[in-house]
Amino acid sequence: MNNSNNKRLQKIREDLNSAWNKLKLDDKLAEIATLEAEVGQPELWLDLDNARTKNSALAHLSDEVQPWRMLRMQVDDLDELLNLNDDTLASELSVQIQAIEEELATLSKSLRFTGKYDHNSAILRITAGVGGTEAMDWASMLERMYLRWAKRQNFTATCLERTSGEEAGIKTAVYEITGTNVYGLLKSEHGVHRLVRLSPFNADNLRQTSFALVEILPVITTDEQIQLNDKDLRIDVYHSGGHGGQSVNTTNSAVRITHLPTNTVVAIQNERSQLQNKAKALEILRGKLAQMQQEQHAETLDKLRAGESAKWGQQIRNYVLQPYKLVKDTRTKFESKDPDSVLDGNIDDFINAYLETSK
Repeated sequence: MNNSNNKRLQKIREDLNSAWNKLKLDDKLAEIATLEAEVGQPELWLDLDNARTKNSALAHLSDEVQPWRMLRMQVDDLDELLNLNDDTLASELSVQIQAIEEELATLSKSLRFTGKYDHNSAILRITAGVGGTEAMDWASMLERMYLRWAKRQNFTATCLERTSGEEAGIKTAVYEITGTNVYGLLKSEHGVHRLVRLSPFNADNLRQTSFALVEILPVITTDEQIQLNDKDLRIDVYHSGGHGGQSVNTTNSAVRITHLPTNTVVAIQNERSQLQNKAKALEILRGKLAQMQQEQHAETLDKLRAGESAKWGQQIRNYVLQPYKLVKDTRTKFESKDPDSVLDGNIDDFINAYLETSK
């Protein structure tokens, strides 16, 4: 039995080393050491924003690397026990090896996230299409779907902007979804979502088709990954509208930033401070430009063509509630005959199908 355990452990070590190299964990360990040294310097904390950014990066990297380090230590410990060649331990070691095999299989799912921004948090932006109240109601259904999904994943969803419809639903909603690999997971949702159902908003209860645009943008908080030139930006400030308290509505706290070369516009008025709104708008703008850069396969921002980061022609999924029940992805062809469950936030099967086909 020890011989069998040795072969299983050897296979684990080979797979572990392969995953370790693919994820460049040695480089990330070196980066962790550098960040730990920087965070430990008292003068860093004189610049709180920079300190928080580095501390956040350190926490993110540590969360990513630590499970792999622990797994490697467990494999080393088992190696030593197997070298004792004690037959009385064989059965117990077999159980421990099985646990490690299962842990490795779980961790190996992160190999799906090898894109430049896959480990980042994400901006979720939902926009109702043409069709008035019907489309705005559909947009709010998608909003609920993604918020429920995020809660199940133990991610944090923070509302950055939300405009309600006159009768029902939403015109637009913008959320920041925070957690590990959020962008890598949610990037499969980027595009147009189409709903077919019997309309609850007309007396004849006719079948209605509605559209909503979902944009998934990586959260990029600094210029290190996407460098913005001040000359390319037009920054406008104006009075905030809607809810937010007296200080929001009586000051020029809202910020609109236009990236002139691509005519990409981002506006934020959710925060009380103009500086906070500007920082959040720049974060979203970097995400939009990064998404455009990936879609257009552009090497630099200078090579980007003008246009939105998501096009209304990119229909990715159909949700049919009448005359039959079906949700089908147009790219992977994966489908579910339980749209109620999907709209309740159970979209992992669609996400996994996309990640499998896009390896």
